[in-house]
Order: sequence, then structure tokens, then C-alpha cells
Amino acid sequence: MKLFFLPAIALSLVYGAGCQSKSQTSQTGELKDSLTATLATTQTENQTTPIDTKNIKVANAKTILERPQVPILCYHQVRNWRATDGAMGKDYTVEIQNFKDQIKMLSDSGYNTILPDQLYAYLNEGKPLPKKPIMLTFDDTVLDQFTVVNPTLKKYGYKAAYFIMTVSIGKKGKFVNYMSADQIKQLADEGNTIGSHTYDHKNFKKYEGKDWEEQLDKPTKKLEEITGKKIEYFAYPFGLWNKEGFPELKKRGFKMAFALADKRDENDPLMCVRRIIASGHWSPKTLHNNIVKSF
Repeated sequence: MKLFFLPAIALSLVYGAGCQSKSQTSQTGELKDSLTATLATTQTENQTTPIDTKNIKVANAKTILERPQVPILCYHQVRNWRATDGAMGKDYTVEIQNFKDQIKMLSDSGYNTILPDQLYAYLNEGKPLPKKPIMLTFDDTVLDQFTVVNPTLKKYGYKAAYFIMTVSIGKKGKFVNYMSADQIKQLADEGNTIGSHTYDHKNFKKYEGKDWEEQLDKPTKKLEEITGKKIEYFAYPFGLWNKEGFPELKKRGFKMAFALADKRDENDPLMCVRRIIASGHWSPKTLHNNIVKSF
């Protein structure tokens, strides 16, 4: 019930402030700040309450496909564009201020972030989600996801899923630097979800032989050693999947896999959950329009 009454109390304080003394106004300001902080904390707790997925009964495909889709955004790099960035590069790179404005838009529009465990419980058993749920996902392990994205999301009490490509952990390149193991662990410790994005981004549709060990088994083991948590979610490199690989994912304990596509497999929709790229070409308003149109 706190969520319903706190905003009303805060508004009454704002409207009443004009006819109070300076001392009273100061006290009111302090109380209003306290209420705002309490509300933000309550919202965050509601969004990130851990869910035990062990006993979730997997629903049939028809049931899952009939549930309204939750908007899921996929981001990659968050940095300012360079002169060398082409049109496609800019599509996958959201400039820093634009990203901050996009997240503010989501908050102002009333969106609440959810995590894969919540989505899994909802799709299978219809477990309740917060009002206007949305999932934010970040691929490829780039450092700006820790230095820019994480503090921006914290500002709004948001959480996200980070899909890690293990070959690049701790690496520094000419144009791109990547997160360290300690930074990945911090994200996990702060309540974000860490998922697998393979070893070196090899196309999932081409896996054979030892690829399953190199691209799935070893990265999963490494991420579990880093985070101390079970890795249960996977994102396809390039968003590309084939149903022949679904049994390999399931055999390794992956509950859901995330793609980039308009269609889902009619027989196994949990293995190709839809996301859309949050394009660097989009303003916050355009992003909002695409969320509404796509989901």
C-alpha cells in the first residue's frame, strides 16, 4: 500500500509549502526528500525481489505465445560517435546523453525494469509483473556498460541483464575496452543478471563438435566462478538461432535464450525470446514509439 499513498503525501507537501515559514519549509523539504527516497527504494525492492525459479512448471508453447510480450531492449556500446562510425555502427552505439535521455524517458513514462527470472515466471505460470514492465539487456561486455550504464540505471532504481562474451573480459583495445571480472561480479552482486554470450561471438547457427564446449560450457563455468551464481540465460551472437541447437542449450541448464527477431519458434518460444535493438539513431520519443509498435 505504500506505493499508493506515498506519492499523494509528497504532493500534499509540495502544494502546502508555499504558505509555511522558512523553518517549516526546510523541514518539509527534508521530509519530502525522505519520502522520495523511500518511494524509490520501495519501487526498487518490488522490481528486484528474488524469484525462486526451481519449481516453476514450464508451460506449453501455446500458453507462452498467448501471453502479452514484455518489451525487451538490446543495447551494445554507449559512447559518443566517432568520425569512423558508419550507419550500422551508429545503430549499435547510443551516444551517452541520448542514452541517459532514453532511460529518463522510460522512467518518466512509468516503465519498471524486470529481470529474466521474473520474465520466466510470468511466461510459464503467469506470475504478476510490475506495472509497465520492460527488460533492459546489454551485450558484449564493453566497459561503458559499467562506467556509464550502471550508474545511470542506479539513478532510477533500474536493473538489467548483461550478456558476457568471455574472451574479452579485462581486455583493452585500440577503440573498445571491456569489463573486468571484478566489475562483472559487482554487477551481479548489485542484483543485475549475468548471462552468457558465448566465448568469442561465433555464430550459433554454425556450431558443431567442440563448439558446444568452447562456446557454451567453458564460458558458463567461467561466469559462474566470477559471479558465484548459476548462469541460466543466454543471448545469441548476432541474434541468430536455429532450433536444432535448442536441445544443447536445455541440456546445459539454460532456461531462456534471447534473440533479435520478429518471430518466435512456435514449438519452443522460451529459446528465442524477442528483443529489439535500441538504435543509436533513435531519440527518446522514437524509442518509445518503437517499444509500443514492436510489442
